[in-house]
Order: sequence, then C-alpha cells, then structure tokens
Amino acid sequence: MIQLAPADYAAIGLSVKIAVTAVAISLPFGFAVAYLSTFARFRGKLLLEAIVNLPLTLPPVVIGYLLLVLLGRNGWLGHLLEGLGIRIIFTWKAAVLACSVVGFPLLVRAIRIGMESIDIRLIQASRTLGASWHDTLLSVILPLSRRGIIAGSSLMFARSLGEFGATIIVAGNIPGVTRTIPLAIYDYTASPDGEPMAAALCIVSITISVVILLFHERLNSRNREGT
Repeated sequence: MIQLAPADYAAIGLSVKIAVTAVAISLPFGFAVAYLSTFARFRGKLLLEAIVNLPLTLPPVVIGYLLLVLLGRNGWLGHLLEGLGIRIIFTWKAAVLACSVVGFPLLVRAIRIGMESIDIRLIQASRTLGASWHDTLLSVILPLSRRGIIAGSSLMFARSLGEFGATIIVAGNIPGVTRTIPLAIYDYTASPDGEPMAAALCIVSITISVVILLFHERLNSRNREGT
C-alpha cells in the first residue's frame, strides 16, 4: 500500500494546481498560434513555427536559465515587475511559467492537427453565407477543433506534471511553495532513507500519466474513426 506524508500530498496538489493553471493560461495563445499556422499566410510564418517548437529541442534547464535571466531582479522584465510590486521568481507562478513554455509546443501541435482535419469547404460555406472571420472562427473552427484542444490540453497537463529542469531553476525547491512531485522525488533520492517515499511518489506520477495518456489515445482513436 502506498503511504504518503502530508508534504507529499502538498506536492501532488501543487503539481496539479500548476499544471491546470499552465494549461488555462496557455490555451488562448496556443489556439491563436495554431490558427495562424494553419490558416494564415504571412512572412515569418516559418520563423514563428521554429520559435514555437524551440522548447522541444532545448534542454529544460536552458529554458529555466533564460526565464531566470528575463524575470530575475536584474532582468528587464523582472525589474519592471518588481517596480509594480509583482514577484515571479521562486514562487509557484514561476513554475507555472516554466511549465507553460515547456509544454506550449505540444499544445499548439495537437490543436493544429485538429484544425488541419477540418473540411475547408465548411469554412468556405460559412464565409459565402456572409459570416465574418470571427463568426466563422467561433461557430465552425472552434467547435470542430475541440478534440484537438482537449488532446493538446491533456498532453500539456501531463508534461507539466513531470516538469523538473526549468522549474528547479526558475522556481527553486521550496517545501510547500514550489516543491512539485518531481522535485519531491529528487529530494527523496538524495536522502539515505527516502527510497520508499520516492517510489511511492513515482507510482502516483506514473498512475496519473497513464490515465492522461489513455484518455489522449482514446481521443485520437475517436478522431481517426470520425466519431
């Protein structure tokens, strides 16, 4: 039987909170970028796609370091926010930002796949009947992209739960504040008697990830079947 300490439940709850918040914040931007990549024609489109997918190729610690430089006390954005009384670094908000950056490409890619599966004739019919682009967006593209949105959100959620490298750089490992499941496991593995607790958290993490991935694969299967 899995036995968890109160601090472990706090880490699990914080991980879920950070993952949900990261997905919620990223979703509007992910939808917009996917829309531009799928339907828009403009100069710099390839550059946009390269920037969006860059976190897939960069080590998470590099992303964390860049965020630290940007949002730190000496960074231009961090200095500006500090003047407004807003502190990001070494708070759970920094972990949300790290997860948002790392998981964003997965979100955009899934939404884009959903949009590319839309029959272009439906969009053309909507415009022919006099609908404006935003009416077409809300009444045709958005509803028909819902499975891609759900799939991308689930993938980003799972990725956020497992985020370690960028989080520990930009948010630290503060118990009850920024310590997520991966950071708690890291702490337990560094402790001589922490192996059982690390194993318990690993089981929790694997269970959550398997459930999310099964849901994602089920959704993909329904998309292929056209149901």
